[in-house]
Parts: sequence; structure tokens; C-alpha cells
Amino acid sequence: MSTTSDDVDLTGQVALITGGGRGLGRAFAVGLAQAGASVGITARTQSEIDETAKLVEASGGQAIAFSADVTDKVAMEKVVASLEERFGPVDILVNNAGVITPLGNDWEMDADEWWQSFTINVNGPYICIRAVMPSMIARGKGRIINITSICGHTVQPSATAYSASKAAISHFTNCLAPALKDHGIGVFALAPAGPTTMHELLANEPTRSPEMRERSRLIMEEGQHMMDSSVRMLMYLVSGKGDSLSGRHISWDDSVDELTSRADEIEKEDLYVLRLRK
Repeated sequence: MSTTSDDVDLTGQVALITGGGRGLGRAFAVGLAQAGASVGITARTQSEIDETAKLVEASGGQAIAFSADVTDKVAMEKVVASLEERFGPVDILVNNAGVITPLGNDWEMDADEWWQSFTINVNGPYICIRAVMPSMIARGKGRIINITSICGHTVQPSATAYSASKAAISHFTNCLAPALKDHGIGVFALAPAGPTTMHELLANEPTRSPEMRERSRLIMEEGQHMMDSSVRMLMYLVSGKGDSLSGRHISWDDSVDELTSRADEIEKEDLYVLRLRK
């Protein structure tokens, strides 16, 4: 992948990253700031987002940290209002906050915890999109990145809530894109990878297959390049270079040059989306 933070200039733009206290969310925040964006970071743990803000500022960027729950509509509206007051209207929204739990056999887990995964992974992004949309529509521009997963289109018997919620967010993205196109707003489902707390959980989850546990262990040990590539893919999408792919499910290891060259084919053949084929 050729796109790096150095290739993208986001000077004057404002980004909001949910789940920005650690892992991929922290990497996304730093990458956006290094490209010139002023960054709002939100998560539930104040100490973690404060640390991310310090890393952003140490790299020369501007950041403000908000402790908030993405499932709280009022709280997220206040976050957006405060960010706009400090830095200006939100140009980029990265819906990164999410949970992988509960893990295990569906008939043995708590039903409310199973549904809570959807509340965080699907309703959370909707609430955040709803909060930034009026300003984006008024200005006729904006880019939204909904973080999805390979689990959204693969069979994961011990992670059904997570897998189904990620399938939902990918399809939500695809359905939302046509409505936003005429307003100059691009929306993408990005499936990243890298050594995160989610993979740490999977590496030690006894109900997972030995192969999947080993894969998660390898990612924890050697997956920094995956995270770096995920950040570069994010930069490609927020830069505007991928606007012809609005609504599509994009993976961290896709080739940006190939995606760009195949944009007409992808639209015509309806590729990189969830569909029932008969």
C-alpha cells in the first residue's frame, strides 16, 4: 500500500475517534493528527484517552479527550458540540468503539450481554453519525469510517454477537452511502487488523479453535505491520482518494491502487458488499 500519513494533508480538518483510548483507536488518532487534523478522542476510561491525547500532542498535533459512552445519545451530542466549539465542525468520524464479548456458546451466555454487543457495535455508530450529520450535510462534505471486521462475513460460532453486529455495521454502511452521496459525504466500512485487546481475549478464549487461538497469538506478537497498514488504509479513505468506493467493505490489506483502478467495476458488479448470491 502506497498511501501514508505523509501522502495525506488534513490540515484544518477536525476528526472524532470513538474508542480512542488504546489499540487501533489510539493509532488512528495519532495518524490523523500527524496528517494535520485536530482530533477529538472519546472512550469510557478517562486515563486512557488522556494518554492518547498526550501522544497526539507529543507528535505535534492538537487533541481533546472526552470521557463518554457511545450508546448515550445525549452524551455524544455534548461531545460533538464541545469539539465543534473547540476546533470546529467535524469533518471525519471514525466509529471505532466496540466490544467482542460475550464469547462462548450462545445457549450458555447471558441474553442481555449478547444484545449489549449490538447496542455498542451498531447503535453506538448510529448515534455518533446522527450527531455529526447535520453539520456535514449543511457544509456538503464529510467522511465517516465505520470499523467492521472480517468476522462480519466469516463463520465464528463462539462469537455470534460480535460477528452478526459487524455484518450489520457493514450493511448499514452500504445502505447509508446512497443517501449521503448527494450531500458530498462518503461512508466506508473498514476491517482493520493489529495487536489489540480483542486479539488478546481471543488468544486465550477456550471455546475458540486451536487454529484461531494461535492466529490471535501471532497477531499479538507480530502484528504491528497490520496495525500500520490499517492506519494507512484509514488515511486513504479519509483523504478523499477512495470516495468512489463509498458504501463498500474495505479490508486493511486491500490494495488501494487496485481498488481505485477497479472503482467502476466494483460499482457495476456490486462488489465489496454483503449480498445473497443465488
